[in-house]
Amino acid sequence: MTERPTDLSSLPSYRAPRRSLFSARRFALMASVVAGLGVAGYGLSPQHTPSDLFASPAQAQVNNEVRKVQQPVGFADIVERVKPSVISVKVNIGEKLAKDDSNEDSPFPPGSPMERFFRRFGGQDGLPPGMRGGPRGRGIVTGQGSGFFISADGFAVTNNHVVDGADKVEVTTDDGKTYSAKVIGTDPRTDLALVKVEGGSNFPFAKLSDTKPRIGDWVLAVGNPFGLGGTVTAGIVSASGRDIGNGPYDDFIQIDAPVNKGNSGGPAFDVSGEVMGVNTAIYSPSGGSVGIAFSIPAATVKSVVAQLKDKGTVSRGWIGVQIQPVTSDIADSLGMKKAEGALVAEPQANGPAAKAGIESGDVITAVNGETVKDARELARTIGGLAPGNAVKLNVLHKGQEKTVNLTLGQLPNTVEAKADNDNSDRGSSSRGTDVPKLGLTVAPANSVAGAGKDGVVVTEVDPKSAAAERGFKEGDVILEVAGKNVTSAGDVRDAITSARNDNKNSVLMRVKSGGSSRFVAVPLAKG
Repeated sequence: MTERPTDLSSLPSYRAPRRSLFSARRFALMASVVAGLGVAGYGLSPQHTPSDLFASPAQAQVNNEVRKVQQPVGFADIVERVKPSVISVKVNIGEKLAKDDSNEDSPFPPGSPMERFFRRFGGQDGLPPGMRGGPRGRGIVTGQGSGFFISADGFAVTNNHVVDGADKVEVTTDDGKTYSAKVIGTDPRTDLALVKVEGGSNFPFAKLSDTKPRIGDWVLAVGNPFGLGGTVTAGIVSASGRDIGNGPYDDFIQIDAPVNKGNSGGPAFDVSGEVMGVNTAIYSPSGGSVGIAFSIPAATVKSVVAQLKDKGTVSRGWIGVQIQPVTSDIADSLGMKKAEGALVAEPQANGPAAKAGIESGDVITAVNGETVKDARELARTIGGLAPGNAVKLNVLHKGQEKTVNLTLGQLPNTVEAKADNDNSDRGSSSRGTDVPKLGLTVAPANSVAGAGKDGVVVTEVDPKSAAAERGFKEGDVILEVAGKNVTSAGDVRDAITSARNDNKNSVLMRVKSGGSSRFVAVPLAKG
C-alpha cells in the first residue's frame, strides 16, 4: 500500500502569470479621467457628498477593469505545504580527511568523478558547503547541505558528497528541531545518499514526481544555502538531459533558480508540490549562483533510493564493453545514414558482450527494441537494469544488422582500465614510415619496446594534419584501419587506398592509447 504525503496534498492549481501592462496603464489613465469628471460634473452641485463620486458609473467601470487584471501568481501556498519536508544537514568528517594533505583542494578521492567535476567547475569555489578552506591536518572538518524526507518514518534523501566520509550526521527540521541521522547507503555514481533520522516519527515528507519536467516549467528550490535553512528560490527548468562530465549516468535537469553552496541535496519542486529533482551541483566561476544549477531527475532518485533502502548499495547491469559516441565522420565511414547508437571500442575479455559475439567496431542500436540514441543512453539503459536480466541487443556488425541475446552481469565497483603511461622506451626505434595524406609516421609495434606486438605505433604526428586535429599523439597504437588489422605502414596505406576507392570521405581507425581503445574517424585528403 502506497503511503501518501502528510502535509503536501490538495495543492491548488496554478497558471502562469500574465500581467497586462496595457490594462494597468489603462487603469491609471481612467482614474485621472474620473477625477476630472468629478471636478467638472459635481463642482456646481454642492449637495453631492464625496461618497457619491465613488458610486458613479465611471468609478464602477474602473472597478470592473481592475477585476479583469489577473494578479501575479505567488508561490506562498505551495511553499507553506512543501517547506516542512525539507531539512538542513550538518556533518562532521573526522581525522582521515582532515589529515589528507595530498588532496588539499578537494574532499573527494583523487580521480573520482565528483573530484573531477568540482575541479572543472571552480576548484574550491565549487566545493560542497563547509569544505572550502576547511582546516587540513588539524581538528574536524564540518560541512552543511540540504535534504528532504521521503517517508513519515524519517527516511531522507541528500547528496553523497554531503555525507561522504561523515563520522556524524545531524539534521535540523523546518521547525528548528535537531535529530541524529544514520547513513543507510550511498551511490557515488549518481551522487545520491539515503539517511534515516532517529528519535522522531510522523515527519512531513515530499513525493517524488512521476512526470518528466518540461523546459520552461516553474521550479522552486528549497534548502540550506550558506547555513541559512529554509531558504526558497524560484526559477524555471532551463534544459534537460545535461551531461556535465561527471560520469556515464549524467542526465541532469538544468534550472535557473538561484542555488548556492549548502543547497546540495535539497529538492527542486514543481508547482504541484512534487520533487522533480535533487539539486547537486552549480556552474560557478565565482563561487556564487550564476543561474545555472543541476538537479538529479526524480526518476533516477526513485530507482537509486529503492535499492539503497533495500540493501544499502546499488547494483547495475553490465555488458562489459568500452563504448563511444557515433560521430558524423564515424557514421560516414561505417556507411550509416544517421549518427546514432553506441560504438563498441573494445569488448572486455570474458564479459557478457564478448561471450555473446560482440566485437570492436560493432554499433549497438537498440536494447529490448528501444532505440539507443547515443553511448550515454546505452550506459544509462543497461545500468538501469538489474544484473541477471536477459536483454536483446540490436547490433550493426560490419554493415549488417543482427540481434544478440545476452544475460547482464553486475557492474564492477571499478571498471576503468589503468593507463599504461610508460612510453620511455618507445622512441628507441627508428623514425618509422610516413603515411601519406594522414600526417602520421608509424612503425610496427613489435619493433618498439613496450608497445606490444599488435598494430603500428605512431612515432610522429604532423601538428597541422587531420590526425593531429583528431587527437593522435606519439605513442598511440593503431590496431585497425577500416576494419582491417594492421601490422605495418603498408597495411595502413592499403586500407586507406581501399577506403578511397570505395568513395569514403573518412577512414575509421581503432587506436589504443594507454590502457584503453577508441575509434577515430580521420578525413581522407582528396587526390
